[in-house]
Amino acid sequence: MNIMDFNVKKLAADAGTFLSRAVQFTEEKLGQAEKTELDAHLENLLSKAECTKIWTEKIMKQTEVLLQPNPNARIEEFVYEKLDRKAPSRINNPELLGQYMIDAGTEFGPGTAYGNALIKCGETQKRIGTADRELIQTSALNFLTPLRNFIEGDYKTIAKERKLLQNKRLDLDAAKTRLKKAKAAETRASQLNSARLEGDNVMIWAEEVTKSEQELRITQSEFDRQAEITRLLLEGISSTHAHHLRCLNDFVEAQMTYYAQCYQYMLDLQKQLGSFPSIYHCNNNQTSVAPIPSASSNVIGSSASTSTSGLVITSPSNLTDLKECSGNRKARVLYDYDAANSTELSLLADENKGTE
Repeated sequence: MNIMDFNVKKLAADAGTFLSRAVQFTEEKLGQAEKTELDAHLENLLSKAECTKIWTEKIMKQTEVLLQPNPNARIEEFVYEKLDRKAPSRINNPELLGQYMIDAGTEFGPGTAYGNALIKCGETQKRIGTADRELIQTSALNFLTPLRNFIEGDYKTIAKERKLLQNKRLDLDAAKTRLKKAKAAETRASQLNSARLEGDNVMIWAEEVTKSEQELRITQSEFDRQAEITRLLLEGISSTHAHHLRCLNDFVEAQMTYYAQCYQYMLDLQKQLGSFPSIYHCNNNQTSVAPIPSASSNVIGSSASTSTSGLVITSPSNLTDLKECSGNRKARVLYDYDAANSTELSLLADENKGTE
């Protein structure tokens, strides 16, 4: 029975406090009550924390989009994360492309130039896919996780203490308003103290003033204490920025490693593809069109330099191989070309040219 009475009294007190805060907040919005302003330093810290939270959320979400462009995959990973379960491993786009290339090259025949090139390209795409997977894992661990911990941990604590500070501020201003009204009533009553009834009113209002002053001291002390707690939490934002800077450096390093790996993979692939023309067997009566082997190949005409179907003269290193074969060489011209100087030939489409 005593416990029930205590709960009822506590509920009534909480309801009274909530109503008092609501009245104070409404009167402040209507300009009918004074509002205690926070000191400039605390306001700056609050603004800094809010700004940090907003931009951290934006950077975190856009980084997730960068690492995983597929929104459905991001939603799936989010659900598994909330269920505290590991998301199933899925093949990424470079790995899928690589597998298609390998399958196509196998179907066309590894012994053919095109089939062999497809297989080599597919293997490189798979390596890029593996590097992409490592980038995602490293970035999630060293960059995204610290940002998310701030949003879901530190900032939630700051927001909770900030809300509590707002409530303490409303309690303080409500106590100030009650004291102000009690003093005004006491002054009016003291002006009408000629009769005994009015004298009793003066005593009643004097007691109310004393009670309001005591309540004001308590609320002021609670407000000051909560303001100090909030200030200490907010001053930790500078440490958060320093920590996020280290995480940003880790993210940049992970990207640098990823792009360096991809560049090396493609450079190796380019060298492998560039070696294909030199392995062709010579045939005196064979007519063939050579693909562009590498960036160092000499292409006849500017139009042919941008197309893999144009006439291509092999690089000097490949000419050595061709010279070792006896007989004439023939090539079919795909496009008309006018010689730019004396070192070039003017050609017509479908014309057959031979060299000794």
